[in-house]
Amino acid sequence: MVRRALQGKLLRSARITESILYNAHMSLQAARILASTLLIASLWQARAAEDPAKPAVQPDDAGANVLEVQPPPAPPIHRFWDRENILLFSGIAFTRGMDYASTRNFQARGRKEILLAPEVVNNSAAFASLEAAGTMTSVGISYILHRTGHHTLERWMSIGHISATAFGDVRNYCLKTKHP
Repeated sequence: MVRRALQGKLLRSARITESILYNAHMSLQAARILASTLLIASLWQARAAEDPAKPAVQPDDAGANVLEVQPPPAPPIHRFWDRENILLFSGIAFTRGMDYASTRNFQARGRKEILLAPEVVNNSAAFASLEAAGTMTSVGISYILHRTGHHTLERWMSIGHISATAFGDVRNYCLKTKHP
């Protein structure tokens, strides 16, 4: 009797450990994808900044060659709430809403959320507020990047957020049901 109870506890412990390791592995993959996206965005930004205007050589009146360096052209300035940013922020809001729905879906199928406390995830208002706060934080960071002149990073920040959240949404819907 004691032996069976011990075996049952060990079996449950092994299942929980397997679930935690699987979810930790998937979270690590999501972090790698996000880090790769941010690295590519920063390299793209650096590459764009390294293309200086080529100097033009013009002779002066004395016949000597003078090197005249022209400044690089100024990046096009855009309004913060232009069409592209509105579309990107709408994409962020949509994927955050899908994250809410996909998390509720896999919880209804017997899975447990491991990234957030149950007090937050099981409270509809708190979880919806958290998703809205995530969206507003992304818009705020994009605004800071816009005001400091990092317009390419401003766009890539939103693209990275959409990508990471969409990956999580798809992963949530792909999880197998845990019901016995």
